[in-house]
Amino acid sequence: MQKVSANTVSQLDPLALDLLFIEARTHTVWQDRDVETSVLEHLYRLMKMAPTSMNISPARIVFIKSSEAKERLRPALVSGNVEKTMTAPVCAIIGYDVSCWKNLDKLFPFKDMSQLFTENPQFAETTAFRNGSMQGAYFILAARSIGLDCGPMSGFDNVKVDEEFFGGTEIKSNFLCNLGYGVWDNIPKRAPRLEFDEVCKIV
Repeated sequence: MQKVSANTVSQLDPLALDLLFIEARTHTVWQDRDVETSVLEHLYRLMKMAPTSMNISPARIVFIKSSEAKERLRPALVSGNVEKTMTAPVCAIIGYDVSCWKNLDKLFPFKDMSQLFTENPQFAETTAFRNGSMQGAYFILAARSIGLDCGPMSGFDNVKVDEEFFGGTEIKSNFLCNLGYGVWDNIPKRAPRLEFDEVCKIV
């Protein structure tokens, strides 16, 4: 098989764009079908390749699969998110590590950038949150690309989640993303989107 590179593939075909963007939907109802560990590992291997500032890679993910772990999460959820999360095969907590810059000697060995962070905790927080959010978006696209459906959501108590799942660390939760194989029957009509001229400007 010929190795695929940026030099051999210039863009995705329409079917791939449908899978990632045009036809993809946020799911709240799930098939009774397991998401295997190998699938989650594959998802991460794809996600990690996308760019972050200085390759800093702050995203930290807890994949909640077991009934026991879901019960630990339940008290942090708003009422409208309980059923969709309890019935999802997996709920991923997408977090970000404020101390991620301490891995730069491994992830960015070309130049010592630690001085940017050691005496500037606000910069460390901002960098981790921004790049962790970017990785969260990559996470959704990676999941869709391997056949998973996603239900990203807010609507939870970040403090409770952090205490329960990230206690004793500098990791903070950003958002949750239910994962599985969605049920398409009776899925709501897609909400409107803003047009190019409403939000974009070329200068």
